Amino acid sequence: MPTKLPRFGEFIALIALLSSLTAFAIDAMLPALSTIGRDLGVAHDNDAQLVISTLFLGLASGQIFFGPLSDATGRKPLMYVGLGLFMLGSLVSMLAQDFSHMLIGRFLQGLGASAPRVLTIALVRDCYEGRAMARVMSFTMSIFILVPMIAPSLGQGILLLAGWRSIFSVFVVLAVIVASWFWLRMPETLPAAKRRPFTFRQFWLAFREVVTNRTSMIYTLTTGIVFGAFLGYLSSAQQILQIQYELGERFPLYFALLALAIGGASLLNAKLVMHYGMHWLSKRALLLFTLLSGAFWLVTYSTAGHPPLALLMAYFMLAFLALGMLFGNLNALAMEPLGHIAGIGASVIGSLSTLIAIPLGTLIGQAYDNTVLPLISGFFLLGLVASTAIFSRR
Repeated sequence: MPTKLPRFGEFIALIALLSSLTAFAIDAMLPALSTIGRDLGVAHDNDAQLVISTLFLGLASGQIFFGPLSDATGRKPLMYVGLGLFMLGSLVSMLAQDFSHMLIGRFLQGLGASAPRVLTIALVRDCYEGRAMARVMSFTMSIFILVPMIAPSLGQGILLLAGWRSIFSVFVVLAVIVASWFWLRMPETLPAAKRRPFTFRQFWLAFREVVTNRTSMIYTLTTGIVFGAFLGYLSSAQQILQIQYELGERFPLYFALLALAIGGASLLNAKLVMHYGMHWLSKRALLLFTLLSGAFWLVTYSTAGHPPLALLMAYFMLAFLALGMLFGNLNALAMEPLGHIAGIGASVIGSLSTLIAIPLGTLIGQAYDNTVLPLISGFFLLGLVASTAIFSRR
């Protein structure tokens, strides 16, 4: 068993790879959704979108427990449990002969991926603090931003060369590599002396404190609504760009360009937030997203749901610039009153916001009718609801 941390660069790379499993499991599948739906006999084309939303359901179900449990057991045992579930889910999906088994596998994948999603933050918190922690998270985020840009291209390449089932085999190999690396090089970062026994009473008291805190719940609700809009985009992006706009194999390139807008917004926000603050930036970004979506809805309606591709991409770039600034700020605002129960608070907020987002994003995705009108309508309506929630806070 290793007794000391790996060098700084290796630590960053390992944490970034662990954090990226979820993004790989989502974005690499996008080019294959139509093929999976056809091969597994879905009743409606839109049903293939459930391959995405079901993973988020597993993610929301798992992260509420992995964080608090790791405070009692240490980080490493639960990381192995999560990675094992991720591999099991990948195998179930890879071998699926019908769509229901595909969704069972995706739920297990999401459940497993929730462990590294939560525990990597705890690992960094165990090892670093203050500016050093901020530095680690910044480097990790810089690497993480690259994943949505390359994952669809990776999925597209595997799909063309070996079929969609091979994408899941790559997930298994990736999980084995990162689990082995973690086992060989990462020591347990939470010593026994600092562990806290897990009791359902303590968990319930902390859970109740989170859900009865008005400020935290307003921002959690807003986070879920905003994330719901983005999940609606993730669910229908392949159908819109690859099929409706006939981009075919060029789809990953356009998806990567839009991912770059979100990543760029995160980096821009890191600079602006120190000057303007989270409240000010969140309100302006949400206002921009809502007004822009309302204006583009008129354009979309006037073009029978099929605006020119260049105009659609320009709108998406600006809308995702706003969303990218919202994600980090809203989550931080929700956590602000919960510093004394940060571990459970982060788990509860992450889980609740995802559970709010799933039905909203699924509703938008399932409404797809070979036009972008349902998506833009969803963006505008959810923007209005989120704006009402955040501007009503006093």
